[in-house]
Amino acid sequence: MATESEQGLPEREKSGAYASTVRWIENLSETQFAYLLLVPALLLLGVIALWPLVRTFQMSLHADSIRGASQIGEFVGFENYVNLLTGKLDVVALPQPFIDVSSPFKSALIVTFMFTIASVLLETLIGFGQALVLDQEFRGRRWVRVAIILPWAVPIVIQGMIFYLLFSPGIGFGADLLHTWLGFSETPLVNSPEALSIIVIADVWKTTAFMALLILAGMQSINRSLYDVAKVAGASKWQQFKMITLPLIFPTVMVAMLFRTIAAMRIYGLIETVSGCTTVPSLSCLVVSTFSTRRYGTASAIAFVTAAIIALVVSVYIFKFRDSAQGGM
Repeated sequence: MATESEQGLPEREKSGAYASTVRWIENLSETQFAYLLLVPALLLLGVIALWPLVRTFQMSLHADSIRGASQIGEFVGFENYVNLLTGKLDVVALPQPFIDVSSPFKSALIVTFMFTIASVLLETLIGFGQALVLDQEFRGRRWVRVAIILPWAVPIVIQGMIFYLLFSPGIGFGADLLHTWLGFSETPLVNSPEALSIIVIADVWKTTAFMALLILAGMQSINRSLYDVAKVAGASKWQQFKMITLPLIFPTVMVAMLFRTIAAMRIYGLIETVSGCTTVPSLSCLVVSTFSTRRYGTASAIAFVTAAIIALVVSVYIFKFRDSAQGGM
């Protein structure tokens, strides 16, 4: 017997491949049908995202070339990766070392992780506090939201110039405050640890709003009747937060931290405009500076390793989120 979708079709289309396809689609579950609808987008995303990655990996297997971006050197296999991870390239081929435990503030990998951990943790904690405030009903809440979101709208170059001028001796007052209160040098932007601290502050100033908005969205999706029941049961504010708010917004916090971690590990523009990549190196800084010296094989190897590190961090987030979600069920 023909299905409803086949009844209005010509006779030649009620059988054969077309009818088989229609019946196959109708027999799919909702989850399978949803994945089917995502196939075109996934294919397009795969082509856009995977082709540059494959091309980068291909270039990383060749020696550095000085003949042009379209002229890659001879095939050397994984030699660039071995030299990079063993430190043999640090002196002759890299503006700053990829990893150097003896000088952590000059090591691109260590600086990237220090910046990522510090900025993401501070942004999460401060954004959490801002979301808790914005989730309450009070007069002028709309203007407070605008004030919190405003730094997020500032372009990275403008943001970098603001903090560069703020902490430049003789121009801004930030350098004097840090020198008086925290014992920083009078020129903090040329000192790697101090410049890294300023860049973390600049990043927190701008992107805390992103964390606050995502966490706030998670809070406002919580059923308010849960809090009414908790009040009737005599639960304190802390108990309500611990037993209701925190577990229900944990997935949102994890997603927000994932987004910020990916962005933090790719930081380049803020560093370059505030202190320069020579003072505070990062993985992206190392890729750009190495590529600008026309060492295409080495730059491609660094870029591919950076992508692999970010993919590993994303995997940790995903597995952590999955384990936490299963544990809460």
